[in-house]
Amino acid sequence: MVLLRFIPETTNVDFVKWRYIAFAIDGLLLAIAILAMATRGFNLGIDFAGGIEIRAKAPHAIAVADIRHTLGSRGLNDVHVQSIGGGICDQPANSCVRIVARPEAGKTEAQTAAAIKAKLGPSYRYLDTQIIGAKVSGELFLHGIYATILAVLMISLYVAFRFEWQYGVAALIATGHDVFVTAGLYSVFQLDFSINSVAALLLLAGYSINDTVVVFDRIRENRRKYKVMSIRDLINLSTNQIATRTTLVSTATAMAVLPLMLIGGPALFDFSAAILFGILVGTFSSTYVASALLLYLPAIGVRRAPISPVMPAKT
Repeated sequence: MVLLRFIPETTNVDFVKWRYIAFAIDGLLLAIAILAMATRGFNLGIDFAGGIEIRAKAPHAIAVADIRHTLGSRGLNDVHVQSIGGGICDQPANSCVRIVARPEAGKTEAQTAAAIKAKLGPSYRYLDTQIIGAKVSGELFLHGIYATILAVLMISLYVAFRFEWQYGVAALIATGHDVFVTAGLYSVFQLDFSINSVAALLLLAGYSINDTVVVFDRIRENRRKYKVMSIRDLINLSTNQIATRTTLVSTATAMAVLPLMLIGGPALFDFSAAILFGILVGTFSSTYVASALLLYLPAIGVRRAPISPVMPAKT
């Protein structure tokens, strides 16, 4: 039975040759991210900027889109509406909703909460109303940054321990680049940066290091097999051997995320857009950048092939 293949099983690309172009592209993405963060900052969501959280129950099933439209007509455009379940919210099903909003211009959180309740009407029973203060949300923002940085560092330490320290340094640079550039996407397009965004960055850190570790593991395996092969040839051989696998995995993951961005609504658009962008950047850096960085680090134990002496020709 002949298998249908859309891409070749093995490739023969000189990945190391194109490393300077890859470094230039990554450098440009980093420069754009840094410039955007310095000049535009982040469009902080409710979680990080403060606001109001209301949990309400209706005597009937709630259509989240209708709630968004109702509150939007009031001028409350920066509102997150989410259906919640469990307990009394299942009687009937989908009868509870969670509303998170920023204060209206010129009004306090309490006044905005009262305006939301008035707009929803007296048929709703309010289970909980909380005001997220700016101090608490600011601390949450810092903790999210610290968690992301710590995750990247710990992943790199594991790679250094599991392989060699040179691999750990390369993983730190490549993974840190992927996370930072994806964070820059939020700043460039002013996407809503919330606690879900931190989850997206942490997810991308794991995804990126997975691709990188696959390349590193193949380099280590080939280093044991081809003991006199140069590091340049090892990188090219190993990357070509897993190129098809990397392409298929990245494509399959992107295809799974794309529907969330297209039909998931506003609540999932920013999250899925960041994931999709991170997949592209992570695949690119794992293929062209992470392993190429080993060329600029101390040797990882690869022995050079001895130079054979030139023997005089027999006459």
